[in-house]
Amino acid sequence: MAPRLQLEKAAWRWAETVRPEEVSQEHIETAYRIWLEPCIRGVCRRNCKGNPNCLVGIGEHIWLGEIDENSFHNIDDPNCERRKKNSFVGLTNLGATCYVNTFLQVWFLNLELRQALYLCPSTCNDHTMGDGVQEEKDYEPQTICEHLQYLFALLQNSNRRYIDPSGFVKALGLDTGQQQDAQEFSKLFMSLLEDTLSKQKNPDVRNIVQQQFCGEYAYVTVCNHCGRESKLLSKFYELELNIQGHKQLTDCISEFLKEEKLEGDNRYFCENCQSKQNATRKIRLLSLPCTLNLQLMRFVFDRQTGHKKKLNTYIGFSESLDMEPYVEHKGGSYVYELSAVLIHRGVSAYSGHYIAHVKDPQSGEWYKFNDEDIEKMEGKKLQLGIEEDLEPSKSQTRKPKCGKGTHCSRNAYMLVYRLQTHEKPGMAVQVPAFLQELVDRDNSKFEEWCIEMAEMRKQSVDKGKAKHEEVKELYQRLPAGAEPYEFVSLEWLQKWLDESTPTKPIDNHACLCSHDKLHPDKISIMKRISEYAADIFYSRYGGGPRLTVKALCKECVVERCRVLRLKNQLNEDYKTVNNLLKAAVKSNDGFWVGKSSLRSWRQLALEQLDEQDGDAEQSNGKMNGSSFNKDESKEERKDDEEELNFNEDILCPHGELCISENERRVVSQEAWSKLQQYFPKAPEFPSYKECCSQCKVWSSLNTFRNRLGSASQGTTLALLLGGGPAPCCQWKPGTDVLYIVSQFFVDEWRKFVRKPTRSTPVSSVGNSALLCPHEGLMFTFASMTKEDSKHVLRPAVFFCSVALIWPSEWQMIQKLFVVDHVIKITRTSVGDASPSEPQYISEPKLCPDCREGLLCQQQRDLREYTQATIYVHKVVDNKKVMKDSAPELNVSSSETEEDKDEAKPDGEKDPDFNQSNGGTKRQKTSHQNYIAYQKQVIRRSMRHRKVRGEKALLVSANQTLKELKIQIMHAFSVAPFDQNLSIDGKILNDDCATLGTLGVIPESVILLKGGLELMVILLLLSPSAGIKGVCLHA
Repeated sequence: MAPRLQLEKAAWRWAETVRPEEVSQEHIETAYRIWLEPCIRGVCRRNCKGNPNCLVGIGEHIWLGEIDENSFHNIDDPNCERRKKNSFVGLTNLGATCYVNTFLQVWFLNLELRQALYLCPSTCNDHTMGDGVQEEKDYEPQTICEHLQYLFALLQNSNRRYIDPSGFVKALGLDTGQQQDAQEFSKLFMSLLEDTLSKQKNPDVRNIVQQQFCGEYAYVTVCNHCGRESKLLSKFYELELNIQGHKQLTDCISEFLKEEKLEGDNRYFCENCQSKQNATRKIRLLSLPCTLNLQLMRFVFDRQTGHKKKLNTYIGFSESLDMEPYVEHKGGSYVYELSAVLIHRGVSAYSGHYIAHVKDPQSGEWYKFNDEDIEKMEGKKLQLGIEEDLEPSKSQTRKPKCGKGTHCSRNAYMLVYRLQTHEKPGMAVQVPAFLQELVDRDNSKFEEWCIEMAEMRKQSVDKGKAKHEEVKELYQRLPAGAEPYEFVSLEWLQKWLDESTPTKPIDNHACLCSHDKLHPDKISIMKRISEYAADIFYSRYGGGPRLTVKALCKECVVERCRVLRLKNQLNEDYKTVNNLLKAAVKSNDGFWVGKSSLRSWRQLALEQLDEQDGDAEQSNGKMNGSSFNKDESKEERKDDEEELNFNEDILCPHGELCISENERRVVSQEAWSKLQQYFPKAPEFPSYKECCSQCKVWSSLNTFRNRLGSASQGTTLALLLGGGPAPCCQWKPGTDVLYIVSQFFVDEWRKFVRKPTRSTPVSSVGNSALLCPHEGLMFTFASMTKEDSKHVLRPAVFFCSVALIWPSEWQMIQKLFVVDHVIKITRTSVGDASPSEPQYISEPKLCPDCREGLLCQQQRDLREYTQATIYVHKVVDNKKVMKDSAPELNVSSSETEEDKDEAKPDGEKDPDFNQSNGGTKRQKTSHQNYIAYQKQVIRRSMRHRKVRGEKALLVSANQTLKELKIQIMHAFSVAPFDQNLSIDGKILNDDCATLGTLGVIPESVILLKGGLELMVILLLLSPSAGIKGVCLHA
């Protein structure tokens, strides 16, 4: 099928030759594309939106053919969550709690510990009433023992495949998202459990931790001189064995118990000898517990990296361990059998996964506990081979061969051995009645959930089957052909075929035209279906309105035909009008048209035709999609900028012809006739039409007022205009106050005074820009009279150029303008202070915080500027270099007038424009010279003025000096190796340094001298360090 735009053009091609009044039913059906060929499945790959008869690719492929019942629902079989027969219950991993789950499973399979915990009294009895637990009040464990009780009861008799230990983890205050040290957790929890159970009255409960896990050893120190033994008894709950350098578990135990020599600085103080003597120290095992926990120290501290690391070395261990050789008192039974192996998968000490291989004490079978998943090992044998191959180790150590009854592991971090007994294996542990009732209650909830899920699953399957039959039946009857037909939106058909969303009633309101019929431009998002299928859809899902053959809108088609013909004619008329505009127009034989309207009349005509065409712009949009965004964007544009109609740009406020002839021109009568066809309501002004009389009078009055006002203000404020001196550091006699205005106000006022007819009058003084948000001043008096901010970038809204005003000027400014904030500087003398060192007080006061922030921002901008302007001055006269670098040496009277600086009084500065004399004293001047000087000084611009031999370059702070030299080479044709650069007397010679670190800031002037001449001159002018201790300078 042809692309959508080609189908659009083909549907309306007939409008080129058919006039609007000649539109027939055939043309209407062509516009609605009724008789386009339908697409065939297998040939058309995707749905053709321009063809209402294309019903391919709308989502029908998932319903045609046979479908598996499981595809009708997304609900898993609830029986998958049921506990398997003769299996254990898993524990949910809450994020990083796999290490907790492994220990819980090991402790659960310790039958003595489980039995003792069941004997603990519980607050659950307060929640029971009669024979059972109160249904209306959920049981919440209060203590660690109660949490373990409830958890063990669920692990023993729950019908679930896995249970949630979040209550237990929350009670311990563990972070579920962070993996903790498993060995440390084991120690801390055993200590907590022992402390909790020690308060019980029942001795079987109170002593269970010590009976099961607690052993005793002694630190024995023997003096080599007198043979005295010193013992320090200690209890242990696990033995921490070093595995580094060992291959067998027995070697690790032997190292743990080996004798240590105390010699040299490590000698032992013998109480019998009353002196330090050589001695030996070792650990003696006095008693062993029923459950022997052996911690293999795989996680050790690495001194080189400062972090923990995992030792991935193989350790061999047997299923039977005889501890008699290691115990001090012989004669007892010390044969242990392996009951659990705790595994850490992963090569890092900070990540990985914990699992446990635990032996069922009742059946003797091995199980692998991996959070929710429980796997039974075959043949009642421990199988660790699979775990060793999961994570590759950095050390490619070959796994040693293991004999029968022995195992090797590089991931085992804890081994649990149980004391071997001759009694029958296993003991029956019964869940107490109050706990069993809680378990039964949870099982009832689980069964209800299973029934609910099964019912929902069945309903989804039944609904899917019915939908499958419906689609198979209706899809074959969807194509309309020559039979009666209706229109339904493509979006609704796609949702009807989408199994993930319920089908809603049909809504065709979004595709209706202003005549409540089907809009011809909406046909691209509609599909033509048979009346039979439409009847079934409306009977089952409802909705409307129904769009039959009577919904084809003739009015819209006729209007669209008229608009298309006008658009085609517009191109020809546009060329005609352009040609007519080139021809000369006779006097009094034309019409005034706005220049702006002439430039955009074609676009205005198109927009006007589109408005007449209704919602033509929405023809390519979705019913509820982006089509409305265009209207919204149009409204936003109209809000932002008021659009004028054709020729309204030459209307004055009184609705007459405006007085500005620059905004309009005369066009011929023939051109005006063409334009009037598209804009019949446009304002019409013949060329002999006079301008608005009211606007003429107002314009004359405004011109007269501006000229009169500018002359008056220029005379009154002659000093500010430039006819007199600016306030300086040497104040006028009898003047102790200066006022401050923004330089922007001064510049705008000067423009108005000099050109009153072309500039806008200034009515107010806006000093708020000079104040910070706290209404404090941002500048000190020193910063206004020195070059404190001459080359500073202006990032903050508070920074403005300032101008200092004499009090007499300020009185006139207050009379002529509206002042929002009065800012003044007062000079005072405190105590016996010298008149040459007065104090300056500002009103409003200086804001220290904002001032400091402004300075910091300025300094930061000086270091981080981009694309700023600097000036490079090529020096061709050594005299000029000496004059600029060392003005105190300029004593020659033979210099030309251009080389001489203007004579200034001692310390004189111009604060308006931040001028400075560099701090060097010039010749002294008398009072008469100062009066003459006052007559000569005017306010000059602070902008840098380029001189001959100087060029401006754009640079950035992170640019290197070498890159600047390349720019200078292109500007001055001086090779980089022949460039001698300096700034403020400092030679720039580090090519790798950035301009920011070299002190090059925006508006800086860099001196360029070819060859070695400049370097020699600067070395002569710079003060020499001289000999140490002697003040000698060149």
